[in-house]
Amino acid sequence: MWIADNWKDYEVIDTSGGEKLERWGDYMLVRPDPQVIWNTKKKHMGWKKWNARYQRSNKGGGEWDFRSLPEEWTINYKELTFHLKPFSFKHTGLFPEQAANWDWFSDLIKNADRDIKVLNLFAYTGGATVSAAKAGASVTHVDAAKGMVQWAKENAAASGLADAPIRWLVDDCGKFVDREIRRGNHYDGIIMDPPSYGRGPKGEIWKIEDCVYDLILRSVQLLSDKPLFFLINSYTTGLQPAVLSYMIHTAIDPIHEGTVEADEVGLPVSSNGLVLPCGASGRWTAK
Repeated sequence: MWIADNWKDYEVIDTSGGEKLERWGDYMLVRPDPQVIWNTKKKHMGWKKWNARYQRSNKGGGEWDFRSLPEEWTINYKELTFHLKPFSFKHTGLFPEQAANWDWFSDLIKNADRDIKVLNLFAYTGGATVSAAKAGASVTHVDAAKGMVQWAKENAAASGLADAPIRWLVDDCGKFVDREIRRGNHYDGIIMDPPSYGRGPKGEIWKIEDCVYDLILRSVQLLSDKPLFFLINSYTTGLQPAVLSYMIHTAIDPIHEGTVEADEVGLPVSSNGLVLPCGASGRWTAK
């Protein structure tokens, strides 16, 4: 498992009864987690003195219960700064487990000894974008949600990257890839974090099991003659690490030489030394 264990401003303090107790900077949040199917005694005072808690509804969805949480605050990861705010479906605008991948591709970019162009698809609030840019890459950031792209811009500015070579695009990722193929554009690194399910602006249905492999095949056409890396993340239960590995192997191996790894990503739990699994990633690295 790839563990994001370099955080100072974030930690999973404890897990029990379908929930996790987290510290985000100065604030403690309780959020549901489907992986936490065990039930242990909740000893940490944060279980009673949380700043905000997201509670699921029996009818689906859920809502936040706030005690003392600002509308927005920031946390740091190494040289990066991220704006956080609680919004729908329990999220805060950041997936801390992805720091394991940020560190991986940032090292590749720094050690490449050449200019690196990175494409970040389904780029959300820009954790991977600002990490790649801070490492020295020029980045094309693509997400279909205008609000998420604006949030990512704020994260870049907070991280001292307001003038970095980042291209911000509000666009459908699949359509963007197709246009880039026609334009003949190429990238040295590609990152994608596709959702399990979604709808496009014209009602197009995205279902990851049906659509992701075709998108990988098309995206691979955008790799440069000397590609550096390819990364895909999945929070979909059916897409296990082995599945990610097979998709990358079959899509990239016929074209470029490299190594493929796939594994779960996780976060350490400070109260008991366990690691909370948080999805899976597949990585291709050029030889």
